[in-house]
Amino acid sequence: MLITTSDALAEFCAALRGAPYIAVDTEFLREKTYRAQLCLVQVAYGEHAAAIDPLAPDLDLGPLRDLLHDRATVKVLHAATQDLEIFLDKTGSVPGPIFDTQIAASVCGLGEQPGYAALVEKMAGVHIDKASQATDWSVRPLSERQLDYALSDVTHLCVVYERLVARLEETGRTSWIAEDMTALEDPTRYRVEPRDAWRRVRIRRAKPKTLAVLRELAAWREETAVQRNLPRKWVMKDEVLVEVAQNLPEDAETLTRVRGLPARVAKGPDGAAMLAAMAVGVACPEADWPDAAPRRKRLVGHEPLVALLQALLQLRCDAHDVAPAIVARRADLDRIATEDEPDVAALEGWRRRVFGADALALCAGELALTADHGVVLAVKPGETPAR
Repeated sequence: MLITTSDALAEFCAALRGAPYIAVDTEFLREKTYRAQLCLVQVAYGEHAAAIDPLAPDLDLGPLRDLLHDRATVKVLHAATQDLEIFLDKTGSVPGPIFDTQIAASVCGLGEQPGYAALVEKMAGVHIDKASQATDWSVRPLSERQLDYALSDVTHLCVVYERLVARLEETGRTSWIAEDMTALEDPTRYRVEPRDAWRRVRIRRAKPKTLAVLRELAAWREETAVQRNLPRKWVMKDEVLVEVAQNLPEDAETLTRVRGLPARVAKGPDGAAMLAAMAVGVACPEADWPDAAPRRKRLVGHEPLVALLQALLQLRCDAHDVAPAIVARRADLDRIATEDEPDVAALEGWRRRVFGADALALCAGELALTADHGVVLAVKPGETPAR
């Protein structure tokens, strides 16, 4: 079912009003734009399934917006971040409540960030033909093959969702994912404040004053990219911003010597805007210089302890049938090995119960790892290993 009229969309959304959940997916393009171009929205529940064409002339998306923001209906998505960013841009807020099947699958021991097709094959026994995945979804008319592919993304998602919910309830892990799902509704995850855009630019060992200049340059680029709806790198590459911030060219002529910056751009409006932004950064009072991320002290001699923590992580995750990456990352293990009780997710909530508490005990010498016929075991000092 392809919806291209306001009446058909209103009727479809009315039929889903009061549904306990809806499966949602999108098709979009963003290679040549700052904002993603929304080309299709797929929604399914029970016997209802439709592909909604937001590019259809005069289509009123109001009923869809209301459905997405109905708190009585769970919105089920897979790897939801990009879809939610698009909905935030189009509707002004993030839909909710959210259930991300990728997160839930990782907690259920179905792999580390499993892809949608693999998850559907594993849980529903259905092979998805991905040939249409990379097509240009902005071209009309859409083919039957494209529509079949798009709708399969939500019809099978219903089956996956229901089976994941059942597995979470059976294992008592529904509460494990609650905090992660709620966090997906935070709009700050998807918005970039122009004054914070410099944090995305790689620059090595920069002085605070250099960072002040970079902050102004990156803010200019971010605002310009939004205004022109172009990818950031199409406005100005990171390397150019860094070189300007480090070398502080005096005028347009000097700016032309920056590697990667065409002379016509350096001498044009963008060059003038960059020089103006640079001047603001140079004039920034010291009290307002941005703080560079504190350089972590080089860790020496902690690798053997991290290796033990990695073994413990695998041991505990195997025992609980959960993907290790969703419990703790390598950076978490580094900090656990070198700090008394660092502020990391692995030491909070269910992750602490599964791994974090034992990790701290291992670091404190209150837990040890041993082997018995090729099987790794965790034991307390003086305790007899038990398999």
